[in-house]
Amino acid sequence: MKYLATLASALSLLATGGVTAMPLEERDVQTVHLTFHGGPAEYSMAIPADGSMHNTNNALSINIIDAPDYNAFYQCHFTTQNPATLASSISPGGVNQIMVGPPTPITQVSCQGMCVPTYGDCYSNGQYVGPCCAGFCAANKCRPWVNPF
Repeated sequence: MKYLATLASALSLLATGGVTAMPLEERDVQTVHLTFHGGPAEYSMAIPADGSMHNTNNALSINIIDAPDYNAFYQCHFTTQNPATLASSISPGGVNQIMVGPPTPITQVSCQGMCVPTYGDCYSNGQYVGPCCAGFCAANKCRPWVNPF
């Protein structure tokens, strides 16, 4: 009898193509705040970290991108108008920055994934939770790059 129940279960999976109708879990998507600097001028964008491409609609030649609340160097893709090198940096105030050289307009940006906010758990129950948004992981917590005290 157990054999027939197992066989019936296997046949039902084959009949449905092995696909079950389980709904996907709804998740909040992080918002990425970026400030693009070009000399004395700047502009800002707030985009969802859902992998979609967003046009900047700005011709300003960018040399620095501030990313105060997201690990943008590793989790975002920047399309430049001209060939440029991007390098990770940290401002004296502890803000994640991306240096762009030579300065060039950024035409599109997309970000994907999640990161852990400052003082959030980067490890929980011995398991890695995710990268820190604006700092480094120490003693299972995301710590800021610059000591606020």
